[in-house]
Amino acid sequence: MAVTEHSMQELMHYLPEGSFDKVIHFLHLYNVHLTVAKERKSVLGDYKHAHQGLNHRISVNGNLNKYEFLITLLHELAHLLTFEAHKNRVEAHGIEWKTCYGNLLKDFIEVNIFPKDVENVLRKSIKSPAATANGEIALLTVLRKYNTHKKEGYQLLSSLAEGVIFLTENGKTFRKGALRRKRYACIELKTGLHYTVSAITEVRILEVGF
Repeated sequence: MAVTEHSMQELMHYLPEGSFDKVIHFLHLYNVHLTVAKERKSVLGDYKHAHQGLNHRISVNGNLNKYEFLITLLHELAHLLTFEAHKNRVEAHGIEWKTCYGNLLKDFIEVNIFPKDVENVLRKSIKSPAATANGEIALLTVLRKYNTHKKEGYQLLSSLAEGVIFLTENGKTFRKGALRRKRYACIELKTGLHYTVSAITEVRILEVGF
């Protein structure tokens, strides 16, 4: 759904209560072409700056719950605001972007849009937000509680005990190992190869393990 081609009211279905007017303000002010995209495994959203007569373009995955959709949109809006202020003279996720993103989050937190558990984690991440969604493990773990469509039999890898054998969505079987920063060292049983797997990967338990 692109907001330039559909009724703005359709966007309300993707946003938490109380956030619509604030979001629309930014979209109108900067002439943003917003697209609600199909699920993408590698990204939750992206931003392309205005050029050659095209407007700023933002896309956000439409399968996200309302709070995750809004946070992803604010992440991309922060890129837009950073570009407006600095063009391409600063790093994509440098201090300028972190400042813009943090200020946007504070603005939306102050009007009580997020549940308390989401708000608490957001306040912690504001100090130094991650460049990618996978870097915000604590935040994404909390946000997944609000998914309306849960995969039956699947749970976050972070919730499994070490040694558990699990199946991923692509059909591969692993044994969970120790945590390495924000990813788990895992062994694929078929090949014996070692992988690191994101803590927020949704998996299905096959055996308890050790």
